[in-house]
Amino acid sequence: MSTSLRWLHPDRVHALEQALHERILIIDGAMGTMIQAHRLDEADYRGTRFIDGHDATLGHHDACGHDLKGNNDLLSLTRPDIIADVHNAYLEAGADLVETNTFNATAISQADYHLQHVVYELNREAARIARACCDAFTAKTPGKPRFVIGVLGPTSRTASISPDVNDPGFRNTNFDELRGTYREAVEGLIDGGADTIMVETIFDTLNAKAALYATGEVFEQRGGRLPLMISGTITDRSGRTLSGQTAEAFHASLAHSRPLSFGLNCALGASDLREHIETLARISHSFVSAHPNAGLPNAFGEYDETPEEMAATLQEFANSGLLNLVGGCCGTTPAHIRAIAEAVHGIRPRTMPDPNKEIAA
Repeated sequence: MSTSLRWLHPDRVHALEQALHERILIIDGAMGTMIQAHRLDEADYRGTRFIDGHDATLGHHDACGHDLKGNNDLLSLTRPDIIADVHNAYLEAGADLVETNTFNATAISQADYHLQHVVYELNREAARIARACCDAFTAKTPGKPRFVIGVLGPTSRTASISPDVNDPGFRNTNFDELRGTYREAVEGLIDGGADTIMVETIFDTLNAKAALYATGEVFEQRGGRLPLMISGTITDRSGRTLSGQTAEAFHASLAHSRPLSFGLNCALGASDLREHIETLARISHSFVSAHPNAGLPNAFGEYDETPEEMAATLQEFANSGLLNLVGGCCGTTPAHIRAIAEAVHGIRPRTMPDPNKEIAA
């Protein structure tokens, strides 16, 4: 991707970069956790558009004769009020940036629901909802602009690893398939008003490379670009991504894309993530982000770390000069984000390394 392309929204990019140099910015918390609290049923996911087993808007009669419950991305079309309420709750709690409800809004992931035909629309509408919420809060406090992160999730497939233990050479996706599905998503996110594109929860670096390549293609086609954000996932206490890389190796594989921020999210709680964030803070010439889970899941798959506990841990990150952006992932709520925002308030953001100096190993 050419870095000489113009910014699509230069005023918003300037405002975001200025804010990053002034303070630690707050990313929102979990979308899924908030949606689960509504205890939605099949009718909520279908809305009026998909109520009779087909897409009444686009006329796909074979697309929706399947259960749609659990397809949280679809709520941007069928229950946009819930998605807006979630964004507003995080903005009220102190978030500077909110993530679009598009974690699974790719053709590969939507194929599970036979809804590949609405992928562009899912991304566009999710970004539009987040844009409206951010603009409303910015209008109230112009000195504290809010920003929309357009989310590209990892998809439900991995290009580097076989899903069949009996056939290690088998792959259920490839670079070109991933590239195509990500392009469609990026188009929607841009048209809906996203300020940045974040490739997040990356467990497979090859998937991320496809996402970044596709994003670059869209930028080239449009003659303009948005800032990129990259956030990987250390899958367990081994300290590696699912595709086998340490934080340092992961960074080395993707730093060529010159992202605005580089960080980690999901899988681990803040305390287990610290050493890996410290590595990125030491080596990266990008801003560093962290939005961990609320601890590790318990026997019931729930997250027990309280807002106070999580905020105290992340405050130490900030005091140690490791953070430019911080928020929450699985299990976090507006209460967590409010506590984190209060805990890091007034702490200077991580100082960017001098790009002219070689970083010691």
